[in-house]
Amino acid sequence: RRVLLSIDDTDNLESRGTGFRARQLGGLLSDDGLARVRGISRHQLYVHPEIPYTSHNSSLCLDLDWLGGDLTDLSEIVYAFLEEHSAPRSDAAYAIAQFDDVGETVMEFGRRAKDTVLTQANARSLAQREGILLRGVTGTEGGVIGSLAGVGLRRTGRDGRFVWVEGVRELTGVVSIETLLADTGIHVVRSPSGETPDPGARIAVDPWPRPVLIDHQAVLLIEKAEETNGKCDWQLVSRELTKQY
Repeated sequence: RRVLLSIDDTDNLESRGTGFRARQLGGLLSDDGLARVRGISRHQLYVHPEIPYTSHNSSLCLDLDWLGGDLTDLSEIVYAFLEEHSAPRSDAAYAIAQFDDVGETVMEFGRRAKDTVLTQANARSLAQREGILLRGVTGTEGGVIGSLAGVGLRRTGRDGRFVWVEGVRELTGVVSIETLLADTGIHVVRSPSGETPDPGARIAVDPWPRPVLIDHQAVLLIEKAEETNGKCDWQLVSRELTKQY
């Protein structure tokens, strides 16, 4: 079963971020043979004085092929993990939903969370109506808002950037487009304008590629290298550009 698992507000200013915790949780589920991780995406939410957040107000969503039993079993694993690993003074929470069960109302909640101040009551009532498992773990449990938004935004297939897809964080130096597509979870490599390089074209991938979510695919955005040095003709676009997703 394809399942979306979103977590939010697990950190404080001194701790490792929620992105790290999401990768750690994905590794745990994978190592235990309970899930195959398709990807982990970061979704930017509204930054507003009325919204408490640690640094950037983003939630993380794990896209999983769940191989275990009932989703309540996954819930108990996630609850125990966040209870143990969430930072002091965090307001951690999570949401779990089958991919195909996430409807338009939840996707719209996610879109609204990018420019609107929402409440726990908004999130909890919607999750109950839509049959989505939404649970707070620490502190005020304020992370329920971002967790539900993360599920909705990931389901749209058109929001966020990936903090993990298979093989990407291990890349270094210069690789061919053909090798990158064959050996990682990246689906498409192209320029922001849509130009697609030849499969044998070489791209400089340091510090590490950050694909974005476009049309339900992990898309790596690249641009012509500023200086052709004989090793590559393409390079990664700036982080400022990927942050727009």
